[in-house]
Amino acid sequence: MKDSAPDMLAARYAFSDSVVVKNRIFKSAMSEQLGDKNHNPTDKLVTLYRLWAEGDIGISVSGNIMIDRAALSGARDVVLDQHSDLDSFLRWTAAGSENNTHFWAQINHPGKQIISQLCAQPVAPSVVPLSNGLARHFNLPRALTDEEILALIDKFASCAALCKQVGFGGVQIHAAHGYLISQFLSPLHNRRTDRWGGSLQNRMRILVAIYESIRLAVGPDYPVAIKLNSADFQRGGFSETESMEVARMLDDMGVDQIEISGGTYENPVMMGKMKDSTQARESYFFEYAKQIRTQVNTALVVTGGFRSAKGMRACLQSGAADFVGVARALVVDPKFARLVLADTQSGLTLPRDPQGEHMSIAWYESKIRGLTRQAGTSRVSKISKQEGV
Repeated sequence: MKDSAPDMLAARYAFSDSVVVKNRIFKSAMSEQLGDKNHNPTDKLVTLYRLWAEGDIGISVSGNIMIDRAALSGARDVVLDQHSDLDSFLRWTAAGSENNTHFWAQINHPGKQIISQLCAQPVAPSVVPLSNGLARHFNLPRALTDEEILALIDKFASCAALCKQVGFGGVQIHAAHGYLISQFLSPLHNRRTDRWGGSLQNRMRILVAIYESIRLAVGPDYPVAIKLNSADFQRGGFSETESMEVARMLDDMGVDQIEISGGTYENPVMMGKMKDSTQARESYFFEYAKQIRTQVNTALVVTGGFRSAKGMRACLQSGAADFVGVARALVVDPKFARLVLADTQSGLTLPRDPQGEHMSIAWYESKIRGLTRQAGTSRVSKISKQEGV
């Protein structure tokens, strides 16, 4: 359900009568690594997401919130479970929801994508090591039992219920980038011969079960979204054809939104150098989005590469997507959304990561930490002036 407006970027989007987003700008998840030692949100996360909310984003999605304390992708991941400090989450969601921003939680399990220092033996669909030289940094996983898979499905559902309880406006299930659900979807990583492996119907069974369990836990009107790979871009991996079939299934089930991405740790195309044609339209996954748009009615997000008002509006006007996802541009300029909404000719140039050709996660994590320091200092100064200190 969409409202018409001359400017597609500024147009509202209604998921339902009670869930209306103020514009089509979608802050995609980024790794923050700003949890405390007990994996609760810190004041830095509160400061960061308040800063982004002030910048006029329509939907803001958190970085990974893990469902299992034994499975972390980073030492400072946030975890939301029965052991969490819910008050810290309430402060975080209040800040991230300011300025009529929809603040959603991305919930995830990394599977075997856990660096060896954090986990001696990670779990995965099958005993398959990571390739492309990563095996020396990631320990060989063991295969999950049927009972463990069912327990993980329950953990996704209980985490989603807590997300709703602490004030997140929706949840996004991370089924991309080679994490656990993505591993189940991939025939390269899922070699199982039971009901969780083999055919695509079996390989997607865990995603179907997680969505259904979450829907039961949060009710029919709470937004539940999926981040899905267009493909893994690996020989023998999850393909575009399979991705489209999964997207059609999700559409039939009533998923509220699908964010299109691609790649894994082994082949991180979502962080690599763009082809000239891709750079011109500012989107990694535009062509895939155009194809899938003809097959599903679910709201679509295209993320990756947007850096100008012109490119973002062109994507929306093509009909390929309902939202445009940005991430790194919001680290370079936290007010990027406000900039492109106000000026149709605006944009920015993303700096190159001095560590290499593509911009690394670690480099942006350091920039995010810098934002929290700057914003925190600015806020203290503002409060002091207001109080006459």
